[in-house]
Amino acid sequence: MASVFPGFRRAAPRLGQDFFICRQCISQARPATRFAKLRGKSAFLRNVRFNSAVAGSEIPAKKPSPLTSLSQTIASNGTKTPSAGDKSSFPNTSSKSVAYWLLGSAASVFGIVVFGGLTRLTESGLSITEWKPVTGSLPPLSNADWQSEFDKYRASPEFKLLNPHMNIDEFKKIYYMEWGHRLWGRFVGLSFVIPAVYFVARRKVSVNMAWRLLGISGLIGFQGAIGWWMVKSGLKDDLFAPGSHPRVSQYRLTAHLGAAFICYTAMLWNGLSILRDIKLLSNPTKGQEHLLRLSSPTLSVFRKSVAGLALLVFTTAMSGGLVAGLDAGLIYNQFPRMGDGFIPPKSELFSKFYSRKEDGSDIWWRNMLENPSTVQLDHRILATTTFTAILALWAYSRFNPKIKAALPRAGSRGMTGVVHLVCLQALLGISTLIYLVPIPLAAAHQAGSLALLTGVLTLGNRVWVPKRTLKLVQNKLKRAAAAPVSAHTATLRNAAIKRT
Repeated sequence: MASVFPGFRRAAPRLGQDFFICRQCISQARPATRFAKLRGKSAFLRNVRFNSAVAGSEIPAKKPSPLTSLSQTIASNGTKTPSAGDKSSFPNTSSKSVAYWLLGSAASVFGIVVFGGLTRLTESGLSITEWKPVTGSLPPLSNADWQSEFDKYRASPEFKLLNPHMNIDEFKKIYYMEWGHRLWGRFVGLSFVIPAVYFVARRKVSVNMAWRLLGISGLIGFQGAIGWWMVKSGLKDDLFAPGSHPRVSQYRLTAHLGAAFICYTAMLWNGLSILRDIKLLSNPTKGQEHLLRLSSPTLSVFRKSVAGLALLVFTTAMSGGLVAGLDAGLIYNQFPRMGDGFIPPKSELFSKFYSRKEDGSDIWWRNMLENPSTVQLDHRILATTTFTAILALWAYSRFNPKIKAALPRAGSRGMTGVVHLVCLQALLGISTLIYLVPIPLAAAHQAGSLALLTGVLTLGNRVWVPKRTLKLVQNKLKRAAAAPVSAHTATLRNAAIKRT
């Protein structure tokens, strides 16, 4: 539009007042004197053509006027004056500020996952026996309120079986731990939903990203409900054997952890994708070359393997949730052996004690999900498989000449980072087991699982080929190729204005 305004400025002094009379008024002015007056105006007015049948029949044009040339140029360039409808449309790519906000939200979820693990390890999760999403934002403010909360906790199985000698001062410590975890969860929800509404209302995101933000917002709310559903399982004694250690259901704990991992994955992936799209579109020529290089059949196996790694890391982390829910890390505290051999006896792994049907048809899956010995063995197998698969994929990308030549430098560095993370995670896991699950090591091991998933997702974002982004890059290149034609049209337009 910047090239259009000079034409208007040069043409404006030559326009008569009657130039701005609407066509309907001219067509309705029937007296001959009116038409004579209009036809007696300057030659410039006679040369103006309007895109209407009435104007074309009553005012002949000898040559295109400057205004006509400008309108033709605008139409040929596909440019139009912004209207209210244009302002309300969604852009093709989301804003960079949205990407940074999503990554910040992912960091907040990372923190609450680690803090939630500390809450579980310190036996603080069952200290608050009610779920009050609004009024529960404030802790007890008076001695009477503290005594009321303590009385509710004293009625729980955990107090009766585990902490019968706890006083109110000790109770306050575990209460603040759980209250801080719940308050952090509220902050995660509000700090995501409110900015999401703002970004969508201000059209800072694309249409598909707006739907993704809606899905993540719903997942955050669902996560809060799962959290209370998990805590509720530990407030009644029908989910564990009489006289045993009170704990929440390992199924609900794993569901709560899995929802947090999925929420984190969605925030991280979308944030990285926005930044990647902006970078590729900033230089569409290099962006197209990069995407076409990644879409090479040579890297097809590598890309699919990275996706499989992400699923394997997630599954291993969920098996760790079962280990935590059953306190299975407190048995067989050596590695790589479990007792006298590498695996426990078969009678222990598939004990009839865990079967609830007379025919024993559920003995397999119940032992795999409820037997601490089998659950720990499953986690060991999955962790070892993950470790081996990552090292194998790294060797495949490093020592295969074709893969090494086709893989971009960012992908190679990402693969190396994943190797470092999995080695650290394996060291943390073995140390946690050998030292009987100390709180610092156990919390670091849980954080390491999410860090490893972060590394795999980052690697996947670097080697994946989004079809939508490739299409946007190609469209931008097509528009850039048409730019010389538009420049030539602008030159002809300026020459026509000077002749007028």
